[in-house]
Amino acid sequence: MNIDSKKVIQRFQVINNPNDFTGTAAGVEKMDAICMMLIVIGESLKNLDKISEQKLLTQYPNVDWKKAKGMRDIITYNYSDIDAETVFFTCKRKIPDLLMETQKILKDLKS
Repeated sequence: MNIDSKKVIQRFQVINNPNDFTGTAAGVEKMDAICMMLIVIGESLKNLDKISEQKLLTQYPNVDWKKAKGMRDIITYNYSDIDAETVFFTCKRKIPDLLMETQKILKDLKS
């Protein structure tokens, strides 16, 4: 999950606005790749929540875990309707916070 968040950040670096996802074939491929990582992140969060019996993520309220997990379902089941602005917003505003929080979780688990 931590590595996947870093992949999203890395792939998103060349995107300056939502139109960068839709204006070129390379942009569409970038959005496809990022969406795949968002699916992986959501699935990982669901699995983590399951094995921790919903006790771990609730200890870290700085991320809306329900929405983070739900993004996986939105992309998986409604991919043809995915809006570039939503993906842009998620990458710009949510993934950096998610990465920081998961790094904190990993640090706390190692302690």
